[in-house]
Amino acid sequence: MTAPLLLWFRRDLRLDDLPMLAAALATGRPLVPVFVLDDETEALGAAPKWRLGLGVAAFAKRLEAAGSRLVLRRGDALAVLQALVAETGAAGVMWSRLYDPVSKARDQRVKAGLREAGIGADSFAGHLLHEPWDVATGTGGFYRVYTPFWRAVRGRAVPAPVAAPARLPAPAVWPVSDDLDAWRMGDAMNRGAAVVSAYVHVGEAAAVARLERFLDGSVDSYDVARDLPAVEGTSGLSENLALGEIGARRVWHAAWAAFERGGAGAETFLKELVWREFSYHLVYHSPHITTANWKPEWDAFPWRGDSADAERWKQGMTGEPFVDAAMREMYVTGRMHNRGRMIVASYLTKHLMTDWRIGQAWFADCLIDWDPAANAMGWQWAAGSGPDAAPYFRIFNPATQVEKFDPKQEYRKRFIAELSRDPGREALAFFDAVPRGWNLSPAARYPMPMVDLAEGRARALAAYAARGGAGGDVASVEGSARNS
Repeated sequence: MTAPLLLWFRRDLRLDDLPMLAAALATGRPLVPVFVLDDETEALGAAPKWRLGLGVAAFAKRLEAAGSRLVLRRGDALAVLQALVAETGAAGVMWSRLYDPVSKARDQRVKAGLREAGIGADSFAGHLLHEPWDVATGTGGFYRVYTPFWRAVRGRAVPAPVAAPARLPAPAVWPVSDDLDAWRMGDAMNRGAAVVSAYVHVGEAAAVARLERFLDGSVDSYDVARDLPAVEGTSGLSENLALGEIGARRVWHAAWAAFERGGAGAETFLKELVWREFSYHLVYHSPHITTANWKPEWDAFPWRGDSADAERWKQGMTGEPFVDAAMREMYVTGRMHNRGRMIVASYLTKHLMTDWRIGQAWFADCLIDWDPAANAMGWQWAAGSGPDAAPYFRIFNPATQVEKFDPKQEYRKRFIAELSRDPGREALAFFDAVPRGWNLSPAARYPMPMVDLAEGRARALAAYAARGGAGGDVASVEGSARNS
């Protein structure tokens, strides 16, 4: 019983409501928390990797307050864990499951390698409300449409969250740890880090406080306010859920209590939490959704590759205020309002006819709340190539959308300096955050629209019809938000 257990942390940077930790504590053994900077983690985009570094630093302090430490090691995950087992005499390794194809492949290789060496290796739930294989249709298959999935899980029991332990049992001797600063996880952010750092809410305590503030106020108007980008109407928890700084079960039970108290927007918020769940359900059962068209018939669609037009989209210089404001919000804050995410994705894939994977990769580089399942699902939903119950080819009109959801031009002026006589701090911060090589200046004139919206819509429609879509199955619709 003196042999410790290694706890391999990844996207579960918390002590509250963590099944892996509960199982480890039940053994009575000393615990050695570990974080490994492996090739899969090294490959993260600039913003999510920087944000992960902040999360790891905060989690290390959280462990210290509980009488423990976070051992940092760099290298192949299996090799690192085997070395730590040899150094510590550990009886086994535990971790929380991840479900995207890259993480699954790594974890399966690690589990097999450890067990072949006679080392205990156990994985646990904790990232989701329900394991993807536990929710099935009446015929035993997986769900392909969100609404039936919501109906299936709405009444399912979600285990009550377990409070964090006050102390963690420590080993007699701690293994040597790397220096987090030496990893330089934020290097790729360059000067953008100084701008975005004002908007991050890092760590378990910050995540819990964020949830409490939301449920004490904004949740009542969430069903309406979530679509208004100039209003602080969402929880902002996507940043923390992405790294497991708060557990989905903790959020679900708190929001359900608000729903039972009569919180007007609480059920809508619960549905959005389940949309995250649905994304992982699909990624687990159809992993090709992260790299290929979910509907194979879309392989014939004449997507454009990267281009000068896509570059202007990346720069927030399309001449469409809603698109540009949303892109600039991402560079300033590290996040983007969900209504904006739908508009910029629709504009890139429909009006610019650009492959959704171009946008997916760009978001994966720029979002601090990047999530492999939500990012893939969101882009395929917007492009039309993914799971969707809508019987039409959805095209958002950014001009009508901005008038509906930003009628007072607050969001536009907040992030587009060229549209204001006296631009504010955030509008100007955009020029401090983006690459110098873009040569952008707030003194320049705001660009004219890249494409005529009607012509762009007609071009997308024609391409859709040519690949077998019915020419009349189209709508410029408002869509529903998919981000809490």
